[in-house]
Amino acid sequence: MKRYETIVIVDPDVSEDERNAFCDKILDIFSQLNGVLIEREDWGVKKLAYEIRKKLRGYYIRLDYCGSGAVVDEIERFSRISDCCLKYMTILLADKADPEKIKEEIAAAKIQPATPAEETSTEESEMSDDEDADATAENEEEE
Repeated sequence: MKRYETIVIVDPDVSEDERNAFCDKILDIFSQLNGVLIEREDWGVKKLAYEIRKKLRGYYIRLDYCGSGAVVDEIERFSRISDCCLKYMTILLADKADPEKIKEEIAAAKIQPATPAEETSTEESEMSDDEDADATAENEEEE
C-alpha cells in the first residue's frame, strides 16, 4: 500500500450537514476500495491565498490514508464532481506503508508531550542566541 495525503477545500457557505455528507461519502470510498484512513483533521475555515469561485475563505480538511491508486482516483473524481468542493490536492507520502504501524506511531506521538526540561533548554538557547546577537550589534556600533 502507498501512503497519501489529500487536502480538500470545501465551500464555507455549505451547511455542516452537507459537509459531513461529503466527508461520509469519502469515507465510504475507503471501505469500498480497501483503503485505510489513518487520520482526518478538520482545520476549519481559513482565508484562501487567492479567490476560488468568488470565495475568499474555505473550510480545510486533511486526509492521511493508505491505499492504491484507485482510491486516489475515486476521491479526486468525487471531489471534482461535488458542488461543495472548491479545490483538492493529493500528494504521495510513501511508496510502501504499513497502516497499523503508522497509527501506532501517531498515537505514541500524541501521548508523549514535551517534557519541561526540553522546553527550558530550548528557551535558554534562544536567550543565548539573542544575547549573542545583541553583543554583535553593539560591537558593530562601536566600530
